[in-house]
Amino acid sequence: MKNPTIDRNSARDIDAQIKKLLRGLDNPEPPFDLASMRELLKLDRHFYSSDDDGLLRETISKMKVAGVQVLKRPSLLRDAIRTFSLKALYLPDQKRILIDKTLPKLKHRWNEAHEIGHGIIPWHAGIMMGDTEQTLTPSCHEIIEAEANYAAGQMLFLGDRFHAEAADCAAGIVPIRNLATRFGNTITSTLWRFVEQGHAGRTLVALVSAHPHHLRREVDFDPNKPCRYFVQSPAFRTMFGDVSEVGLFNALSAYVGAQSRGPLGQGEIVLLDKNGDSRAFEFESFFNGYEALTIGHLKDS
Repeated sequence: MKNPTIDRNSARDIDAQIKKLLRGLDNPEPPFDLASMRELLKLDRHFYSSDDDGLLRETISKMKVAGVQVLKRPSLLRDAIRTFSLKALYLPDQKRILIDKTLPKLKHRWNEAHEIGHGIIPWHAGIMMGDTEQTLTPSCHEIIEAEANYAAGQMLFLGDRFHAEAADCAAGIVPIRNLATRFGNTITSTLWRFVEQGHAGRTLVALVSAHPHHLRREVDFDPNKPCRYFVQSPAFRTMFGDVSEVGLFNALSAYVGAQSRGPLGQGEIVLLDKNGDSRAFEFESFFNGYEALTIGHLKDS
């Protein structure tokens, strides 16, 4: 899946909202403490378990304000969580965030920030309250999810703070891991952020995928959908927008090793730009035990 772009005006409005909130928190240093944002916005956070019906029922049954049951039909929420495999959600009428505790703890942070993002984007209010005319439209769903992700990234990476620090870093796995540690976020989210917004004008591309080595591929590996994310910097999207993520994934096999964790290797891959000219990229891959993280940069940029 390619990283979606969002409307410039929407991005500008979200930026302004995040900057205002960060000012309200005295422009904190990294890593950002989400608890301070919840306190500022007067949000509650609760956990449920999608694989434990008893705990899920108990969580929903406790959703009361001043002793009054808020949800008239709590079974609808329970059914929605199960039917759509929801891992986190925001209930605007209660100012409450729900997170599935079965998620790996490293993912709690991003999912919570994503739901806060829904809560602070004014035009999401109607949708989150169940505006079915819009929520049933796939294109609308993709847009609001991209906007919430954008808001989460601006929040967790402290807006322009990450941009400035990333611009001074080389396009490699080690600098990205260092930035992930500094900002308290996962390597995957940091890789995405680095390529999409910390690129400093560089021509960068990233893949989050299955293990590229044929000996490490799972039984259910789909060669037509090897990547979970295919992230492109604006310069890459402009110059190499026709490059196939499947073709690029297959090209990684020329240099990757079969290690089960850690660095998988580095190598040069030649891509054709939109003019048909051959351009050399330097790629580097890393396996975190679950997914392969790959970053590539144009060698002469």
